[in-house]
Amino acid sequence: MGADLVQAAPPVAEKDATPAPGMHAAPDSWLASASTITVYNDSMRTATPLTPAQSRVLQFIEAFIARERMPPTQAEITAAMGFASRTATRDHLNALERKGVLTQQPGAARGIRLQQPPEEKVGLPLIGRVAAGVPILAVEHVEDHYQVEASLFQPRADYLLRVRGESMRDAGILDGDLLAVHRSPQAREGQIVVARVGDEVTVKRFRRRGDAIELQAENPDFSPLVIAPGTADFAIEGLMVGLIRPSPEA
Repeated sequence: MGADLVQAAPPVAEKDATPAPGMHAAPDSWLASASTITVYNDSMRTATPLTPAQSRVLQFIEAFIARERMPPTQAEITAAMGFASRTATRDHLNALERKGVLTQQPGAARGIRLQQPPEEKVGLPLIGRVAAGVPILAVEHVEDHYQVEASLFQPRADYLLRVRGESMRDAGILDGDLLAVHRSPQAREGQIVVARVGDEVTVKRFRRRGDAIELQAENPDFSPLVIAPGTADFAIEGLMVGLIRPSPEA
C-alpha cells in the first residue's frame, strides 16, 4: 500500500476514572474519548458516573448533532458504535435517560434530546488516524476543528483529512496537507478520492479499467492499486474538493 495511507490505528483502550462526588460534567469532558463522564442528576441528588460505553454513545450523539443539526436514529447509533443489534443501543439510551443525560420521545425516529446541549464546535472537523472498521467521521477520529467555512468549497466540504506520505506529490498534495473532502460514495473518472481499502484509508486518483477500478498514485515511485469487481472491503469515502497547507511552525 502507498505511504500516504491514513494509517489504521487500533482502538485506544479506555481507563475508568473515579470522578469527584457531586461534580457537574464540564462540557470539554464530553469530548474526551478516554474519560469517564459524571452527570449530576438533581432529582437523585447524587453523582451518576457513565460507563465507558455510555460515554462513547453520548460523544457520538453530541458529535452527530453538531455536524448534522439533528439527533441520530437508533440505526445510525448502532452502525457507528458497531453494536450487533439495536437492542444494545436501546439499552444504552435507556441508561442515559435514567441518568438524566437525555430524553427520548416515544415513536419519533430522531427523538433524542440532550439535557445539556453540546458545546458548539466551529469549522470543519480535522480527521487524523482512522481506526480499522470505524466510520471515518467517528468522534474518536476528530483531532480538532479548523475555522474554515465549508461553503468555500464546491461541493461543500464535510471534513478535512490529514495527508500522510508523498504518493500524490505530483498532483500538488504533500505530506501534512489537509485535504478538504466532500462525502460521497461515488466518483467520476479522474477525480481524486478518499477510499477505504481493507483496513486502510488512502488518497488516490480514481480510474476505471474495464470492470475493475484503479486507484492511481501521482508519483512514479508508487504502483496503482487495482480493485477487482465485487471486492467487499472497498468503498469510496469522499471526493477531494480543496487543499489547505498549514504554515510551518516557527
